[in-house]
Amino acid sequence: MEQLTDLKAILHSKRANIYYLEKCRVMQKDGRVLYLTEAKDEQLYWNIPIANTTVILLGTGTSITQAAVRMLASAGVLIGFSGGGGTPLLMGTEIEWLTPQSEYRPTEYVQGWLSFWFDDEKRLKVAKHFQLLRINYLQSAWSKDKDLKNESFFIDDQDVTQAFAGYTNKVEQAANVTELLLIEAQLTKNLYKVAVSRTQQKDFVRNYDSTDSANAFLNHGNYLAYGLAASTLWVLGIPHGFAVMHGKTRRGALVFDIADLVKDAIVLPWAFVCAKEKMSEQEFRQQILQKFTEHKAMDFMFEQVKQQALQNPPFPLGEGRGEGNQS
Repeated sequence: MEQLTDLKAILHSKRANIYYLEKCRVMQKDGRVLYLTEAKDEQLYWNIPIANTTVILLGTGTSITQAAVRMLASAGVLIGFSGGGGTPLLMGTEIEWLTPQSEYRPTEYVQGWLSFWFDDEKRLKVAKHFQLLRINYLQSAWSKDKDLKNESFFIDDQDVTQAFAGYTNKVEQAANVTELLLIEAQLTKNLYKVAVSRTQQKDFVRNYDSTDSANAFLNHGNYLAYGLAASTLWVLGIPHGFAVMHGKTRRGALVFDIADLVKDAIVLPWAFVCAKEKMSEQEFRQQILQKFTEHKAMDFMFEQVKQQALQNPPFPLGEGRGEGNQS
């Protein structure tokens, strides 16, 4: 039990690392989790700091031992299998998550979430609130990010302020989720135009199957955001199916809702900037993960999901198990 406690000393919302690994073998060795790569004439072992890791994505050409899975589960690390570059090999194929089963999840958050979820009006209210939080987070991130400013992304530029003009009123007046999705789509389209004008990617058309760098980076960055969202919901014990906006029939729908809180603020501009700079997938991934950490994206997700879940808590706060007190 002492070892398990040590491995979980860092809360998930404070952990710094997300790993994407390919063409390697993940194993346990001398009480540590390592990944082994084979160079031309030698084998190289690299340590994974599992206590400070939230997600490990295993891409093409990977294998993992049972002993490694056991240690990762003990540290509360999510394991995902994906296609090359952290995205599925085939369109429509979801990443498959392996979640540690060695502990109980907290109960107060899912109970609080369900206390409003079956009420259409209350669920729509939370969906609207998430849309407004998304804008607040973007405005805060862009106003503080010196690197984005160096790329001419300024929150007070005319085209940026026009993209946000009237957005709050439109969200508040939306009569249903369908209207809200249309409002969201229009905002994202306007933000694409802003990014295109800053990076001179004039031929850009959003296409999930396109192979151009901007589209590929958007897909890649979005999946990284889904990893953060999936981790947040897993730690808080809220099933992915209880979405507030993205529908009741899509797998992982609530993951998409939560990921949307940060995608436009971080993934969207950097996908275009990195495409302009002709970065590799690895360089783009490092840039996005750095920005997630810099702008405390996972912290923000945890905070907002907790707040919405505990608006009408099923029992007085302090009586349940939270993120930092799981057994």
